[in-house]
Amino acid sequence: MRIDRRTHHHDGDLVVFLIGMTINKVWRPDLWMPSFAAMPRMLRELAGERDSGLLGYRYLLEGLNPVVIQYWDSLDKLYAYASNPDAEHRPAWGAFNRRAAKAPNAVGIWHETFSVDRAESVYNGTPPLGLAKFTSSTPISRGNRARSRLAAVRNSAPHPDGSAESAPGP
Repeated sequence: MRIDRRTHHHDGDLVVFLIGMTINKVWRPDLWMPSFAAMPRMLRELAGERDSGLLGYRYLLEGLNPVVIQYWDSLDKLYAYASNPDAEHRPAWGAFNRRAAKAPNAVGIWHETFSVDRAESVYNGTPPLGLAKFTSSTPISRGNRARSRLAAVRNSAPHPDGSAESAPGP
């Protein structure tokens, strides 16, 4: 099977949310395992809710430390989930804070949020991953370069009034 060169395509808002855990006391799974186990529950909850805003996610390991890359269609939906008292996140966050107060520095949690106004991607000889997997995937024509794909995204950005904006040429 031949896999062609592809790129992602997405109209609308795009948010990339990185969240990770640092296991500082590996010999104390009683302190870090509850935090580790909370993330899959949250992701299942989000994936089961069609309008949650979560487009998809990927798990990674950075050494022993798990990281989840999440792709969202709205910053407002990400914040709404994080603050929803009836969702899995709020109780998990409270439980983490209570455990952290009893055993400081046993486990750490971090996150980074990126509101993306332009994004470029290429998938060459691989099935779509990341953005192309969770948005849509389109072939890249011969001679189409990363710089021109990123400029095309900028050139088609809508004005706040809804009309198309055209960026100046190179």
